[in-house]
Amino acid sequence: MRLVLLGPPGSGKGTQAKMVSEKMGIPQISTGDILREAVARGTELGRKARSYMDAGQLVPDDVMLGLMEKRIGEADCARGYILDGFPRTLAQAL
Repeated sequence: MRLVLLGPPGSGKGTQAKMVSEKMGIPQISTGDILREAVARGTELGRKARSYMDAGQLVPDDVMLGLMEKRIGEADCARGYILDGFPRTLAQAL
């Protein structure tokens, strides 16, 4: 199962994603969590993202797509995953 939840901040995406994740046994993938983890680990994409975040800018689509590709390629996503708030732009959706 691959599920995408979209909506404005505070709409309950994370709450619903968590419930479905627990019930279906598939990971909930949040862009915020992925960004924080990549920055904390100091990965190449994490360092790129941090430079934009520190400048108060949005992380570019190519960096976000790289982070998401890496994450959904991990073993725990083989049976499916829930994208929480991704994609955010048309470029990310294509």
